[in-house]
Amino acid sequence: MPSGYGVVAIFSLVGLAFVAAALIVARILRPHRPHPTKAETYECGPAPSQPAWHQFPVRYYLFALLFVLFDVEAAFLFPWAVAFRKLGIYAVVEAVVFIAILALGLAYAWRKDALKWE
Repeated sequence: MPSGYGVVAIFSLVGLAFVAAALIVARILRPHRPHPTKAETYECGPAPSQPAWHQFPVRYYLFALLFVLFDVEAAFLFPWAVAFRKLGIYAVVEAVVFIAILALGLAYAWRKDALKWE
């Protein structure tokens, strides 16, 4: 009887075999009737007059990136706030440094007008 990593390896192999078998059976049993009409892009209304792909301003990307960054940082601050009384002065100083770095990042983004939605 395998123990330790042997059990993990056996379960991994069985799982991969199950997924591979499901994909192979699905490929064998699916209907396959290619037609050029099926490959066209479906859109309601009139035919498109120009390509659908266009570049978005980098500002939208930066705004989303800043949102994710500060959202994740808020999630990092929550456990610290919950255990605040149990932590020593070292943790308080560390949290102040962490918040100061966040404030500097926010000030930099504000100065570069990355927070304006125009």
